[in-house]
Amino acid sequence: MSMLLIRGSFRPSGGAKPDGDTVPFIPDTVADWKLVPGTPIRPGVDGQAAVRLEAVDALETHYARPGTTVQHQPLGLAHQAADELLTWLGFTDIHRAENETVTTTPETVPGFILTRGADVYGRCVALVGRGRPPACSGYEIDVDEGLLKKTANHHLLTVGLAYPTFYAGFPSRLRAVMTAAAKEARDASPKKGVWLKDATTEGAKITGMPSLTADDGAVILPKLFRRLKDYFDLNPANPPLDCFPAFLAGAGDRFRVTGRPKEITGLQHVVEITNEATLRMTERPEDLLFVEK
Repeated sequence: MSMLLIRGSFRPSGGAKPDGDTVPFIPDTVADWKLVPGTPIRPGVDGQAAVRLEAVDALETHYARPGTTVQHQPLGLAHQAADELLTWLGFTDIHRAENETVTTTPETVPGFILTRGADVYGRCVALVGRGRPPACSGYEIDVDEGLLKKTANHHLLTVGLAYPTFYAGFPSRLRAVMTAAAKEARDASPKKGVWLKDATTEGAKITGMPSLTADDGAVILPKLFRRLKDYFDLNPANPPLDCFPAFLAGAGDRFRVTGRPKEITGLQHVVEITNEATLRMTERPEDLLFVEK
């Protein structure tokens, strides 16, 4: 698969709030942002823009839709993922403030991104590499399994600190490599990272936001957490989960399940709720292939 390579540097300090799947990046040539397909990227005055890591989803450290309260998933694992990403990139001293901004030593490290394009929010979605790039900036290069395994995206799955989350444009041969890394972390003894506490398919009792945000709260696929948070925002009195399937239908996530050709609309088709307010997904994260909006 061909991806656009952009050379530059990562700079998480300066007011940004990097987490386990998003990191600020500045191209060596700022005009290279214009080469990225999709929604135009609007960098800051220094040329910096957020890069969203392709094919992975880490626990949320700060999530909110406009006009709502910021919430997070269990912060121990969420911060572990964020620090692992920065450490892998080459930052040696990381300090995180209460508002989730960070300072690092050094302030910047060289690296590169490999991207298919920007999402509807204007975020560059990419594979993230460190050090010297394998080709010149501004060119499209073929990304094979070997190059994929040298990215932060793959690394986060090998240590179990992110969930595999795939969209239709990501090729099947690369999904297979990422899926294998996630399964190895999940099947390890002991399980690695999020998999030690993951309740996505086993089920967790959800009684409101505290059951999702506490240190011992439910560890679940971040996409499902975001949908639950948006649902609870509609009624701060913690509405019962009975209406959650209808909310999911309205959200209209489109996806396919591995081995089934038919496209499905609405996560309610893969979410099960029991009378004890226990919620679970009936399919593993790596078996869902989402359709890009």
